[in-house]
Amino acid sequence: MTQHVENSSYRERLLEHLFIGELLKLSWTSGNCALEVSKPEVDRSGYDVVAEANGVIRHIQLKTTFIGSSTKTQKVHISLGNKPSGCVVLIQFDKESLSLGPYLYFGGAPGDPLPSLADHKIAKHTKGNAQGVKAERPNIRTVPNSAFTKIKSIHELYLQLFGA
Repeated sequence: MTQHVENSSYRERLLEHLFIGELLKLSWTSGNCALEVSKPEVDRSGYDVVAEANGVIRHIQLKTTFIGSSTKTQKVHISLGNKPSGCVVLIQFDKESLSLGPYLYFGGAPGDPLPSLADHKIAKHTKGNAQGVKAERPNIRTVPNSAFTKIKSIHELYLQLFGA
C-alpha cells in the first residue's frame, strides 16, 4: 500500500493510460478504429480527456479508486455540465495487478449533457486555513457514488459513452 501513497501521481497517470488504451483497443477490435482521444493543455473545466466516436464528443472527468475503497463521494467541477456529453468515469482497479473495472458512470446517454449538479453539496477544501476552517470550493460539487451507474466491463462502458 505504501507504493500507492508515495507514487499516487504516477499511479493516476498509469491508470489513465491503461483506460485510454482499453478504449482504443476496443475501437480497434471492432474494426472501425473510430475513436479519437485528446487531452486538454490546462485543467480548468474539470475534464481529463476528450474522446469522440460515432459522432459523440465526450468530455470525461476520470476518477480512480481501488476495489474495496471506503470513498463514498466524488468531486465534480460544475463546468463539466457546460460541455457536450460531459461525464465522470470512476475507474475501480485491483490494487495488486492494476486490472481495471468495474466502472462507475455519472452522465447522460450519448449526446445528452451531464445530469444537473445543482442539488449536490458544494465541496470544501481538504485542508483548513490557519484557523482550521475548510473553505468552500464554489465551482466543485460533491456527488455520492450512489448517483453513479455501475458498469461491469469496458465494452459496456464504451456503449454507454458512444452508443452502438
